[in-house]
Amino acid sequence: MTQVQIEPGILQGTVSVPPSKSAAHRAIICAALARGISVIRPIALSNDIRATIDCMRKLGAVITQEGDTLTVDGTHIFTPKDVRLDCGESGSTLRFLVPVTAVGGVSAVFVGHGKLPERPIGVFTECLPAHGVVCETAGGLPLQISGQLHSGAYAVPGHISSQFITGLLLALPLLEGDSDIILTSPAQSVGYIDMTLDVLKEFGIVIEPTANGWHIPGGQCYQARSYTVEGDWSQAAFFLTAAALGGRITIDNLNPYSKQGDKACLDIYARFGADIQTDARGYITISHGTLKATTIDATDIPDMVPALAVTAACCEGTTIITGAARLRIKECDRLAAMRDGLSRLGADIRETDDGLVITGVPTLHGGLAEGYNDHRIVMALAMASVRCSGTITLTDGESINKSYPTFFDDMEKLGGKIHVIMG
Repeated sequence: MTQVQIEPGILQGTVSVPPSKSAAHRAIICAALARGISVIRPIALSNDIRATIDCMRKLGAVITQEGDTLTVDGTHIFTPKDVRLDCGESGSTLRFLVPVTAVGGVSAVFVGHGKLPERPIGVFTECLPAHGVVCETAGGLPLQISGQLHSGAYAVPGHISSQFITGLLLALPLLEGDSDIILTSPAQSVGYIDMTLDVLKEFGIVIEPTANGWHIPGGQCYQARSYTVEGDWSQAAFFLTAAALGGRITIDNLNPYSKQGDKACLDIYARFGADIQTDARGYITISHGTLKATTIDATDIPDMVPALAVTAACCEGTTIITGAARLRIKECDRLAAMRDGLSRLGADIRETDDGLVITGVPTLHGGLAEGYNDHRIVMALAMASVRCSGTITLTDGESINKSYPTFFDDMEKLGGKIHVIMG
């Protein structure tokens, strides 16, 4: 276990955030399903992205890396017919690849680590058997599948995770017959579904929206291409928090017109009172302002809650965050983790069933906080150092490798004073 000590101090300067992990997952899978050679760049090899690359290799794709560029050859995809797919701690890898593997008629055992074996997969074990896929599980991972996915009507809930919908959207175009995804409850995290549709379109796949879901014409072929991965708004939020709390930070590789759902956080920082500017190049600059509480519905942006909670901890008034019940089944219970961590640092915060209630204080005092082996908890609490009077010590610093291995390096470039203590 790695502990990280962070001294109080303002962060300022210019930073490039990693390429979007969400877009990269989708592009790698689409490229591997194309019968040809695709080039994807830039790629940051976080643990989650490594898991997707390794799984696609097991399914027959040839993937090579040079610098920040991946070359993906999908010519021999689905050639192996019996595989073991280790998804690491990546929910995206697991939920995207269960139907994708089934569409290739591949027998597979899916395994994972950390909290992933406990995260829900019932959407697939309920809907896939009616379409030709045998699912064997004791309730989580390992999950064993066999058989051949068939086209047809897929009734799925939208409120559990958009990742199940993305997995079906990736797989169903490859079947001979047409299919329909029919939502039995309203979709949440709609921005992630929009991103999936955008990436699919880039690789030549046509999806037709319907009144309650999507129609997927069968018999389609993925088209190999070059794909550029844009900057990650979900990672940018940590630096937006640091700047809002004190300082001035420019992020130079974000797409202001991105379909990433987490881009919505920019409007929330503006409501908090941060000063936000976008120049002609698309650079986003955020500066400290007089911060006031706001009300946040996190239904479509649950991953933003840790960073937004740190901001709220130092706003004047009481911020209420709702719509975040799904955070209880992520890498950890993120609502409980943020309540615990910010309380230890001096915040006035309490949990509700689906969110947090945070009454701002002028200054946090620092202290020891648990990282819960969760990358987003560690990165969010690290940014609280901007408004602490004393040093923060965080456990589980190595958890950043899941999504943003260079996070502390980038924080130091902006003036952060960080000491890593290897356990």
